[in-house]
Amino acid sequence: QVQLVESGGGLVQAGGSLRLSCAASTRMFSIDVMGWYRQAPGKQRELVASITKGGNTNYADAVKGRFTIARDIAKNTLYLQMNSLIPEDTAVYYCNAYDSSWIGYHRWGQGTQVTVSS
Repeated sequence: QVQLVESGGGLVQAGGSLRLSCAASTRMFSIDVMGWYRQAPGKQRELVASITKGGNTNYADAVKGRFTIARDIAKNTLYLQMNSLIPEDTAVYYCNAYDSSWIGYHRWGQGTQVTVSS
């Protein structure tokens, strides 16, 4: 069973930066897609950014140019560098792993809170 553990959340002022990390308990290079989702109070969970096994990345329009997803395969760790943060980025951020060979396909981390003050 793949386990994902996020870290790096916190409170930051608008315009600031944070880097989230997600440590995976399995070899990351074999996972089809890894990504970051977020859920703000009263809103649905939404995709923030993803990276495929082949290294292709995808970003939500709201974060393009400000957030960067990256991975360190040797460390089995996924990152989300968040710059120019705005209050609308406040949410619980979840690490996600998707693989078509898994029952249920998705695995989730426990989430880490990011709060951006104005």
